[in-house]
Amino acid sequence: MTIPADLTRDDALQRLRQHVATHAALPGEPGYERCVPWNLAATVAPAAVVLATSAEDVADTVRFAAAHGFTVTVQATGHGAVGVGHGTILVQTSAMKHCEVDALNRTARVGAGARWQDVLDAATPHGLAPMCGSAPGVGVVGYLTGGGIGPLVRTVGLSSDHVRAFDVVTGEGRLLRVTPEENADLFWGLRGGKATLGIVTSVEIDLLPIAEFYGGAVYFDGSDAAAVLHAWTAWCSQLPETANTSIAIQQLPPLPGVPEPLAGRMTVAVRYTAVGDFAEAERLLAPMRVAATPLIDTVGVLPYAAIGAVHADPVDPMPINENQALLSALPAEAVDALLTVAGPESGSPQVIVELRMLGGALAREPQHRSAFCHRNAAFSLATIGVLMPETAATVVEHADAVVEALQPWSTGGQMPNFAPSYDPARPARVYTEDTLHWLAALADRYDPAGVLATGQVIRTMR
Repeated sequence: MTIPADLTRDDALQRLRQHVATHAALPGEPGYERCVPWNLAATVAPAAVVLATSAEDVADTVRFAAAHGFTVTVQATGHGAVGVGHGTILVQTSAMKHCEVDALNRTARVGAGARWQDVLDAATPHGLAPMCGSAPGVGVVGYLTGGGIGPLVRTVGLSSDHVRAFDVVTGEGRLLRVTPEENADLFWGLRGGKATLGIVTSVEIDLLPIAEFYGGAVYFDGSDAAAVLHAWTAWCSQLPETANTSIAIQQLPPLPGVPEPLAGRMTVAVRYTAVGDFAEAERLLAPMRVAATPLIDTVGVLPYAAIGAVHADPVDPMPINENQALLSALPAEAVDALLTVAGPESGSPQVIVELRMLGGALAREPQHRSAFCHRNAAFSLATIGVLMPETAATVVEHADAVVEALQPWSTGGQMPNFAPSYDPARPARVYTEDTLHWLAALADRYDPAGVLATGQVIRTMR
């Protein structure tokens, strides 16, 4: 492509439509509003929005951007959005939501814009289960490239360990097939490296033969938080790998869809999933059901299609702030420290403060190694707060204080999908030094011009 030397960026953007066979919108034009992410706290104001419908649309956009001095980023739902500036073209993939299930071979081929709900709808009628996260409204590709800690993680391992293949557009605009045997370096890096090594246009995943599970949540009043959290910590140490759990101190607003006993007050939710012998799963949960008097008990045998009901994560877009830490242990002293900063007497502004039990199958190296780090963490800590103008600063400061309170038990690590930010220190928390080195080296190889060097990607320091 020959570019006139005096061509301005605005002039170049006017030519974008000549180079992509799909709708491209500049600021103020119909379709540009599709760049608004699920997390409304992120400022997303790209130079243009390309509404991709095919892998070729993505490749054409990347090649155009390389020739005209733009960077490119990608968005399906925007749950992990961190902001996009005027020098970047945003590829919106939500139209690429195809999902083809091969029930005989227990696999699914999923487009870049699909959400986990699309895969659940296609797979569960066959008695097959995609290894999704707690929120079915999250995009499949963004979740998998960040590793994926799902409600059955202790039982089945990391969700990205169940990826068979990717189709990806590199920073050079090449469309590559990626498997453990073909472009194996990319297969390593795409599972955990987020968008560092390319824009994934489709992914092939394993489906597991799980038609039902035993699970749900038991909710307690916030005044019982100390008794319930201490009981939960002791109970966790007895759980086999067939069982998974998290606990959340919640302050849910009185909105439609929030059950009346949980709305406008502090409550504690003990989430639980188990597979295998359901009678044994019920027996295992018994100690938590009597830790205090439940407000609501939703636990029972559920179809896998209802996996999102366990955490009941919010569906509607909102401005949120997240923080996260990984813990090596959770002794009674750590629980007391958490209760001091986030319990019923703390004045916490967070909507959710969650502890999630890890270990089990997650802690073992999979058949094919990946860029995901910190498999040895015992628990994860996460905070989620809503950033309303009058309380935004307080929410952020308090989230930092929650993480700091558990610093004595922190590994210093974080996971790719949690608490996204532009903090320059974050990559060193998410990845080991060796992993950072290899991701940066691969990025230099597959994106030498830095077309994809925007957002939460790893690059060689220059």
